[in-house]
Amino acid sequence: MIPGFASRRRFADLSEQEVLALAISSEEDDARIYRIYAERLRVDFPSSAAVFDAMAKEEDIHRHWLIERHKARFGEVIPLIRREHVAGFYARRPVWLVENLGLDRMRGEAEAMEREAEAFYRRAAAATKDAETRKLLGDLAAAEARHEKKAGDLAETHLDTEAKGEEDRAAHRQFVLTWVQPGLAGLMDGSVSTLAPIFAVAFATQNTWTTFLVGLAAAVGAGISMGFTEVASDDGVLSGRGSPIKRGISAGVMTTVGGLGHALPYLIPDFWTATAIAIVVVFVELWAIVWIQNRYMETPFLRATFQVVLGGALVFAAGVLIGGG
Repeated sequence: MIPGFASRRRFADLSEQEVLALAISSEEDDARIYRIYAERLRVDFPSSAAVFDAMAKEEDIHRHWLIERHKARFGEVIPLIRREHVAGFYARRPVWLVENLGLDRMRGEAEAMEREAEAFYRRAAAATKDAETRKLLGDLAAAEARHEKKAGDLAETHLDTEAKGEEDRAAHRQFVLTWVQPGLAGLMDGSVSTLAPIFAVAFATQNTWTTFLVGLAAAVGAGISMGFTEVASDDGVLSGRGSPIKRGISAGVMTTVGGLGHALPYLIPDFWTATAIAIVVVFVELWAIVWIQNRYMETPFLRATFQVVLGGALVFAAGVLIGGG
């Protein structure tokens, strides 16, 4: 027996009263989710927040229709039945995950919610014998089917081209501040700062396993250090750079990746083969940094090339000279 499933009811076993009660609770949940979406977006994306506010009000109207129908058929007392009580019933994303969703993802989640609600109402209408209830459920299915168009109409009302452009630019800026900027700093630190110790050990010992161990230690140590430094340096409240945990993960992971890139080739036993591959990897890493700076940080390509490639070449040369000496 699977824990948590023994007490679940099959949809086919629900009475018409229970189907109405399930629809009422589902509309309540959907309205609450839309309002939470709106609240999360209200400061940075007020126009999109207005869209979700309007969608929540429409779900309230649906709930009101369902409650009136339940009162007409079964009285005032509505059975307590929710999605989690029905086996195989569609589930909504837990509310606490909303903070991790971006604007476009929230819009996508809303579209999926409407599709699922439409399928539920069509199935419920097909299983209902009462003519008025069947008509109501069919009308709600049609309403949910039109909801995507309704959302488009709301977007046209609240999200003109200028507002949509401003929100997209704000979302892009937030993405850059939270993920790209700390990740780029980590990639630069991991790729450039580990060049000297790794290649110094490589040319001093010409032992590939020792070089790999030094590179692994340098990359992991630098990643942990950069991650914790990013978390501790700014809580993001005043700077607007977003969650320190996200920034710390971005900086730490990219620092480790940058260091491991030219350490992993030294798993190859032959020293010169491993070194040649490591040099190629370094070249790719440096140009990747240049591309990211140019693409997301709007740094002129020539300036980024001069800063990164020249700096990396100098650090690489220092490591070779020290190790060879």
